[in-house]
Amino acid sequence: MSFASKLKMESVGMVLTLIFYLIVGIISFAMLVITDSPPSIGIIGIFSLVTAYGLFRKRNWTIWFVIILFLTATTFATYILYYYFWQNLLFTTGVLAYLILTWVFTAYTASKRKTLET
Repeated sequence: MSFASKLKMESVGMVLTLIFYLIVGIISFAMLVITDSPPSIGIIGIFSLVTAYGLFRKRNWTIWFVIILFLTATTFATYILYYYFWQNLLFTTGVLAYLILTWVFTAYTASKRKTLET
């Protein structure tokens, strides 16, 4: 029995999207506690966890949280990349990966939004 079937989700892509937003929420809160991060990291963490819950429960309002996270994450990551690009290459690579994955999972969720209306 696969992990997706245990979660009662038909699509492996939706499971990956759920896992992505769950991990981003947990990492955001860990960064908020460990480092002296701005409160926007906490907002991204809250929205990511709410989005993961909405994807898990297949709520139709989840697409709005995905859009909010898309705009917030794009703004945050663009700011970080602009000001800190050459200072820490590992951090910059992580932020760039986060930005690309946010775009990919937003596009995927938007294309599969009909599955959230069940």
